[in-house]
Amino acid sequence: MDVHDTGSVSDRELFAPGMVITVEPGVYVPDHPNVPEKYRGIGIRIEDDVLIGEHGKYEVLTARAPKEIDEIEALMRKRL
Repeated sequence: MDVHDTGSVSDRELFAPGMVITVEPGVYVPDHPNVPEKYRGIGIRIEDDVLIGEHGKYEVLTARAPKEIDEIEALMRKRL
């Protein structure tokens, strides 16, 4: 796990109800000769924002956001 961009919040602070955290798995392809040129230097990150609730409960605020390849490609086609 990597904690970054926390500003004035300590990375040792415990989760508490009302907090929102971001879960952001990502793939970052290096700009390196061993990587096919068309993939060099790109990054893909699909994030979820999660509201911390009471007693171990939580709500994924971005649950309806597209995350599957076909959903994202369809969304991108609409924007062209």
